[in-house]
Parts: sequence; C-alpha cells; structure tokens
Amino acid sequence: MSSADEIQLLQNLCRTIGAKKTLDVGVFTGYSAMSIALALPADGCVCALDISDQNAKLGMPFWEEAGVAQKINLVVGPAAESLKSLIDRGEAGTFDFAFIDADKTGYETYYELCLQLLRPGGIIAVDNMLWDGLVYDPATNDESTVALRALAKKIHNDQRVHVSFLTVGDGTVLAFKK
Repeated sequence: MSSADEIQLLQNLCRTIGAKKTLDVGVFTGYSAMSIALALPADGCVCALDISDQNAKLGMPFWEEAGVAQKINLVVGPAAESLKSLIDRGEAGTFDFAFIDADKTGYETYYELCLQLLRPGGIIAVDNMLWDGLVYDPATNDESTVALRALAKKIHNDQRVHVSFLTVGDGTVLAFKK
C-alpha cells in the first residue's frame, strides 16, 4: 500500500493539472483509488484495475463513506488486457493521470500502455522504484528488482517524457508526457 506522503503528492498533482480521468493500475485495498478520487472534480473518474476484487472489497465501504464510490470504476482482470481494451475502444490520449503500483514484472508493459492512454501533459506515477533500496544492490537479481531497475533506466532515457525521481514513499518516478 502506498505511503500517505506519496498519495498526498499525487492528489496535489492531479489537482494542479485539472485531472478528471485517471488510471489506478493495482488497486489492492483501494486506498490510492479513493485518494485520487477525492482530488477529482464531481465528474471525475478513476479507472481502477486489479487482477482480483478480493482486496478492493475491503476498501469499498470507505469509498462509500468518503463519497467517491461513484467516481471509481473497478475493472477486474489482467491489467495489460484491461489497458489494451481501453486503447482498442478509442481512449488513447484521453487520460490525465496514471498510477502504477501492481506486479513489478508488469511495470514496463503498464508504463507503455499508460503512456498511450495519457494525453500530452499528463503524468504517470510509478511506485516502489527504490524497492527498499534493492534496485541499487547489484547482488539482488530477483525478477521484480531486475524489472524495476530496467524500467528506471528506460524511463530515464525516454524522450517522450520529462522525468522526476523522488524519494517519496518507496521511491516514486513521475513521467510527464511531452
């Protein structure tokens, strides 16, 4: 689950860019989806993607209590398929913001698909990019760490975005689409 300081920053970024249509890739208990929904206008929408609704069901009562349940559209299934479906439906270039916090080995795919879905000036926030410092440890080579390390290099060199790497939470990369 994301840290409160990271979520507060992401809420303020959404407010600053006037976000209305957002993606939350990896819902877990729904804390990030609810928090982003709170920052959106009344007609805003969080398209929340997760492989299962089991953990999200824990947070759904809080979505109701916060008055944002109507802003959150939970889509259950593999995130890559859900993102491709949005593209296939003609929604490329229509999202303002995306937050990626799911299975680490899928991050690169999610990043590429979110970049297609994002409008110019939109922001992708990628969580866990420090991975408890393991990305800097050359002796650590499990699949998740290697995937995060590779994505950090890719985003750093990606000419389609401007990048900020923050030590907020467990490391947050912000990619601002040109």
